[in-house]
Amino acid sequence: MPRNDAPRSAPEERLVNLVVALLATEQGLTKETILSSVSGYREQSEAGASKDALEKMFERDKENLRGLGVPIETIGDHADPDDLREARYRVPTAEYALPVDIEFTAAEIALLNLAGSVWSESSMSEQARSGLRKIRALGNPVDERIIGYAPRISVRDHAFAPLQRAIEQARTVTFPYLKPGERSARLRRVRPLALVEYEARWHVLGVDVATDAERTYLLSRITDAVVITREGFDPESRRGAGERALRGLRELADSQTALVEVHPGTEAALRLGRRATPATQGLRVPYVDAHVLADELASYGPEARVVEPPHLRDLVIERLRAVHERHGGTR
Repeated sequence: MPRNDAPRSAPEERLVNLVVALLATEQGLTKETILSSVSGYREQSEAGASKDALEKMFERDKENLRGLGVPIETIGDHADPDDLREARYRVPTAEYALPVDIEFTAAEIALLNLAGSVWSESSMSEQARSGLRKIRALGNPVDERIIGYAPRISVRDHAFAPLQRAIEQARTVTFPYLKPGERSARLRRVRPLALVEYEARWHVLGVDVATDAERTYLLSRITDAVVITREGFDPESRRGAGERALRGLRELADSQTALVEVHPGTEAALRLGRRATPATQGLRVPYVDAHVLADELASYGPEARVVEPPHLRDLVIERLRAVHERHGGTR
């Protein structure tokens, strides 16, 4: 019987360790090496988890990472590329190499320096370092430059870890969810299929049990604990869910845009300009959720002004007024 005393690591830590390992080798790693060496899989293997369960976990992790834009490459046998029994996996570092002629503005360099300040050699967990040592011991060359690419930042919506566990276990969950415009959260019963990040926010695609229809939920709107129930569902329904979720979010964003005026050289101009297209009067910003965009635009204060649509402008004004009143401001 498999033991159940394997140390539990957060699913996102396992994903980070997997990316670190796949970035650290140019020749790629076999599935067997990954499952026996990378922290998150190794502990489960040592505790007696079946090979089939570990392989399914790895396949879901690959899908999740690809949904996040991490280009995991599969290398087959040179004699027979279609034979994937001894396939190797890697993240090609060339995908992250900057063009030699790229230039940054002073504002962009300042932001890059700020971002870089939260990364360091000491940021890599001991588990990730141990995994690289084991991979090296198996004869796989490891690029030392990868040391330091693991972030110290570990901010996640509180719902992330239990939802990831529920997806792995193919179990239904319940959670209170507050929709925009509603005064109180309503309890949802959902079969979670995939977690995806879009525009720096985490979403879960799941089947709403009450309507038997797929819905995408913003994790930051889950107001209390996610409860994993004993009710299971068909694991096959998770197949391709990450791609479906991202495709749906992109299509929704493409179908609605906001016209926003920004002051040049400001944080608003820099951040919005990354995902917007220039317009005669400002920037055309695609968005998924008007309330989420209103929160962001309000945070820029006078740096950004909504021209259209009117309902988004009203939402921003509502937030700015609330801040003004909360701080005892007067007209």
